Amino acid sequence: MDNSFKSFLGTGWSFPPEFNPESGAAEMVSGAEDIEQSLNILLSTSLGERVMQPRYGCDLNDYVFEALNSSMIGYLKDRVSNAILFYEPRIKAERIEVTASESFDLIEGRFTISVEYSIPGTNSRFNYVYDYYKNEALKPI
Repeated sequence: MDNSFKSFLGTGWSFPPEFNPESGAAEMVSGAEDIEQSLNILLSTSLGERVMQPRYGCDLNDYVFEALNSSMIGYLKDRVSNAILFYEPRIKAERIEVTASESFDLIEGRFTISVEYSIPGTNSRFNYVYDYYKNEALKPI
């Protein structure tokens, strides 16, 4: 990989943040690992959570208890697709799938988001899986 492409992919803090115990410096990630961690941050951030970027995120928290019917699946795919389009320019999302593994998951609003993406210029293809649910939703009443 040439240096201009490496600079395009970038380097950032690891997520969750980790620090080197000897030097105290923040642990850094780069390339495909940085992109995967950025996707995790993007999908787990609520709209308005970032003060300087109020439109950053997906707002998935609003839908955790919704029934996962076909219109909700389409809506979630659209939310994820738009978030990636506007806030993760280093990748091209090829396919986005929203699934629930069991009928119980459909009722409880537990779902999995799978993003197949490529990094332009490298012909590298990756798959990112984001399992979404609230722990509180699983506690018996």
